[in-house]
Amino acid sequence: MENGCVHIYCGDGKGKTTAAVGLAVRCAGGGGKVIYTSFLKDNTSGELNILRGIKNIELIENPSSMKFFGRMNSEEKAELVGLYSKRMEYIRSVLENGCDMAVFDEAMAALNYGIIREETLLNIIDSFRNNTEIVLTGRNPSEKLIEKSDYVSEIKKIKHPYDRGVFARKYIEM
Repeated sequence: MENGCVHIYCGDGKGKTTAAVGLAVRCAGGGGKVIYTSFLKDNTSGELNILRGIKNIELIENPSSMKFFGRMNSEEKAELVGLYSKRMEYIRSVLENGCDMAVFDEAMAALNYGIIREETLLNIIDSFRNNTEIVLTGRNPSEKLIEKSDYVSEIKKIKHPYDRGVFARKYIEM
């Protein structure tokens, strides 16, 4: 892709992952090659079932036994840091061989928990932004990431069923 841009979908509202999935599907549907990864999520989200079946999308999945980060012990957290470090190296190799879009779903959460290094992500952005569309989602992006981005869309929650005690609903949030 010529003239790639960096997108951030952030905020406390619903729709960040949905926006990223929409871009990935649009790119793949137009014949583009997409690499898609999510951080700190298990493999049960409905969007993954669709993404698995799209030939131009390479999906990098998390371990099926993924726990919520807050429920992990120190060994599990260290193991996750190692896994994601290798994942970032792999994504870099895919981008070096040519890829039209890279989606890093929940990258901000991984950064904010110290699971991936901001320098690693910034280096990927600097190295590949001219020929790859890079999409990042999650809450609280750093000023450095905002500065490097071409699109920053904040999705603001005004009202959500969670406020009434309704947790993630099948087909909608998972």
